[in-house]
Amino acid sequence: MQIGVFSVSDITRDPTTGKTPTEQERIKSAVAIARKVEEIGMDVYATGEHHNPPFFASSPTTLLGYIAAQTERIILSTATTLITTNDPVKIAEDYAMLQHLADGRVDLVMGRGNTPPVYPWFGKDIQKGIELAVENYHLLRRLWDEDVVNWQGKHRTPLQGFMSTPRPLDDVPPFVWHGSIRSPQIAEQAAYYGDGFFANNIFWPKEHYMQLIRLYRERYEHYGHGAADQAIVGLGGQFFMRKNSQDAVREFRPYFDNAPVYGGGPSMEDFTAQTPLTVGSPQEVIEKTLTFREYFGDYQRQLFLVDHAGLPLKTVLEQLDLFGEEVLPTLRKEFADRKPAHVPDAPTFETRKAERANQQQVTS
Repeated sequence: MQIGVFSVSDITRDPTTGKTPTEQERIKSAVAIARKVEEIGMDVYATGEHHNPPFFASSPTTLLGYIAAQTERIILSTATTLITTNDPVKIAEDYAMLQHLADGRVDLVMGRGNTPPVYPWFGKDIQKGIELAVENYHLLRRLWDEDVVNWQGKHRTPLQGFMSTPRPLDDVPPFVWHGSIRSPQIAEQAAYYGDGFFANNIFWPKEHYMQLIRLYRERYEHYGHGAADQAIVGLGGQFFMRKNSQDAVREFRPYFDNAPVYGGGPSMEDFTAQTPLTVGSPQEVIEKTLTFREYFGDYQRQLFLVDHAGLPLKTVLEQLDLFGEEVLPTLRKEFADRKPAHVPDAPTFETRKAERANQQQVTS
């Protein structure tokens, strides 16, 4: 099980102090959080992609490239790479470059995004979002898998004799997860290619995501990539911890009540009952996280949102220290003990490189 952190990169006023961090403060805090993720022994740091206020992560490869230079082990990922509004040629080149800089420690979560104004800003039509996602990803796969590409589609100019550079490191493209919160077509796409499916189940009740993941698993098996329970699934999550549960509830409540993504909706108690959010003690985080498997089946990646809603960096780092000390070791053991032998681990650059070498030996 890969366990890590993702950020939506929001810049939100701290309701307890009235202070809103600057863009530079939030950008620098992302780097500090990624370094802490590696320090405590987690596996993944992922950043979102947004091109509108109040978010800062408009250039994920720049941020992740900087983090790559300051880390040695963690996987650097996106929480969403906008496959609809980014040119697939630029995605192919940017993330292959990042692969080389990070010695392979790179993967992506592809998504359509949830900010409608972004589409016209980049000359795209939101009504064609699914079409764009399907066509652009098909081209991206060809750009990574084939040295020279001749291609013609509906949504960009044709390519003749085109080679994207640099080529993927050791001819092993970054692993791709397809992120979705509502679209069965994206679950189908992930299954068709044998890619991962990341259900960022942080806002809606579990029953909605159970249907999407079930569809993905069924179609993964249909396309011959393995049994349904061997499909590669990732999940989102959220927590706020203190050693004493009451302290966690009291401290987090003003953040929950005032954050734009929560404010005016269900109470914190109702929200924690209906979604993966845990506000409480380390033991409560452990217990709730371990229930995800009961609803979604065995899965390979668990990412937590920890730096949103105006929480100051000091508090986020304290949360991660507590997670590393009191939650991570137990989750690792429990996930390992409960995973059936036939269920694969999450793909890494090293395992995929070895698989490619084995395939070449078989065919030579």
